Amino acid sequence: QKDLLELALQAVAAAEAAGIAKTTIRRQVKDLVAQPQPFFADPIWSGLARRQAARFAPAAAGGARARSPYQPREKMAPFRRWGNDLEDAAVRQIENACSLPVSVAGALMPDAHVGYGLPIGGVLATRRSVIPYAVGVDIACRVKMTVFDVPVGVLDGERDRLRKALERETRFGVGAEFRDRRQHEVMDTDWSISPVTKRFKDKAWAQLGTSGSGNHFVEFGELEVPAPVAAAGPGARGELLPGRYLALLSHSGSRGTGAAICDHYSKIAMARHDDLPKELKLLSWLELESQEGQEYWQAMQLMGRYAAANHAMIHHHLAKALGFGVIFDVENHHNFAWEEEHGGERLIVHRKGATPAGRGVLGIIPGSMASPAYLVRGKGQPDSLDSAAHGAGRVMSRKKAKESFTWSETKKLLREREVELISADIDEAPMVYRDIDRVMAAQDDLVEKLARFFPRLVKMAPAGERAED
Repeated sequence: QKDLLELALQAVAAAEAAGIAKTTIRRQVKDLVAQPQPFFADPIWSGLARRQAARFAPAAAGGARARSPYQPREKMAPFRRWGNDLEDAAVRQIENACSLPVSVAGALMPDAHVGYGLPIGGVLATRRSVIPYAVGVDIACRVKMTVFDVPVGVLDGERDRLRKALERETRFGVGAEFRDRRQHEVMDTDWSISPVTKRFKDKAWAQLGTSGSGNHFVEFGELEVPAPVAAAGPGARGELLPGRYLALLSHSGSRGTGAAICDHYSKIAMARHDDLPKELKLLSWLELESQEGQEYWQAMQLMGRYAAANHAMIHHHLAKALGFGVIFDVENHHNFAWEEEHGGERLIVHRKGATPAGRGVLGIIPGSMASPAYLVRGKGQPDSLDSAAHGAGRVMSRKKAKESFTWSETKKLLREREVELISADIDEAPMVYRDIDRVMAAQDDLVEKLARFFPRLVKMAPAGERAED
């Protein structure tokens, strides 16, 4: 780490001597840390960029390291679970994940349910490796809340205007795009870091600012704040005093490009580890030393910025269309892997459907279209790998939901909760989710509850769309 710091200081000094503005330097350093390859030819940053890349690819100069055949580990890596009503299949999935030779520790959140490979609500720390299916199909899916400077009474007094803005400024559905493309700097970054991102750049641009389908939503609602809340952590700004506010909440991810990245690199990982037993196949990993591991890692980072840009566009265009000012916003993502230090060791922490909850970090944990979302502050619980639930969690499949519920009973519940639903499918009915208050009670050692958001005007993908969550 010492030589990396020295290179960074030297590069910053050279940039200042060249007359580059400090704000530009800070942005370039941030971009370089996340994606060093575009800086390889830069006369100022090349040395630092190559050293940063070498942290993940120390064997690159000498060729790929030979893969050792799979050897079952004698003892499962430790993991802890939160919640008492988790399905057995989800628990078996985290047990399988903790039996991988690259695994160090795991955790299972109280909203957990079965997923591909790692369960939704599963957290897994590994050494020098990343597991595409432990990140998830919808890479960098996230939640963002914006609080506006207008009275909360706008929800009733100007409901029609809010509804029309949602219809006009958002898009839902598997192939949803904007004819007049949204403009964001994320499209000016290097999309040639992997063959998938290069191929999908144009589609990603067309889908910028859209939400897809499944459990993704955009909704206006009422934020109830009992005590002052100051912004803290990545993606948070502003301060809230006690009171009631009009707020906008959105949930979606990296659209078709993220799904294509997952598909491409999970197949490579499974081919690399064709000797894994059947129950571990979807947990195949890529070594970060490998070319494919580096490609996936950089593509995942790009999807993190792209998913954030999706939300930024939704919130910006809605605020602009309505003429509202922003006094506070916060966001967090899941379906991602972070390099973090735990137990004195640098590890790769996968949070698939789990919210980062480091000490002091703000986050949002949604319920359903008829139950509140919580603004929370992380407590930094080591056993959870600084994680918390990402929502209420499903209790049944989409097929089962369609067999179990009707629109008449769903609309009755929505009326009771003062919720107007613009569009959705019955498989997203509130009854398919756990009680969010029970989920929150099960993780009171992971997060502190700061405020509640009550949905009032909800838009999701219309009925008949294939779920992309």
